[in-house]
Amino acid sequence: MIVREIDLPGIGRKFEIEIGGGDKIVVIVHDDGRRELYHFCNGEDDSVSVISLEDTEARLLASIIGGMAYSPKSMDNVEVVIGGLVIEWYRVEEGSACIGKTIEEMNIRQATGVTILAVVEKNREKNINPRPDYQFKPNSTLIVTGERKNLNTFKNYIRDGR
Repeated sequence: MIVREIDLPGIGRKFEIEIGGGDKIVVIVHDDGRRELYHFCNGEDDSVSVISLEDTEARLLASIIGGMAYSPKSMDNVEVVIGGLVIEWYRVEEGSACIGKTIEEMNIRQATGVTILAVVEKNREKNINPRPDYQFKPNSTLIVTGERKNLNTFKNYIRDGR
């Protein structure tokens, strides 16, 4: 996927995204918060559809597309980047070193530089901002945040304990 960013002085910023099959999506983010989305088929010059969204509508759509409202079962690992801060979904695999241990026992934040924002259990039960005594379970999905450089350390630490 190719993404191009172009400043539009006095208007905002334009993002051109080339997607599979030769299609292109253009998003214009206006300085007042409005967004316009254009869909171009196979290199055509005229868009086949246009959507205009207010800021709150665009943010809701972005959260839905980004998997914050619903994460498909097939997605084991999802990543969102906001100003250098990465939010990632990570599934605890069977046999991981963290299973049965608590966040406090694993010393997660100090050992990895990553913070666990929430946990979604296999039964879909949600634990927002889990306490230090939260005990890791297999097939749980951890929603974590940190700098990209720390996320690999976190993944290895959860899986291998080192």
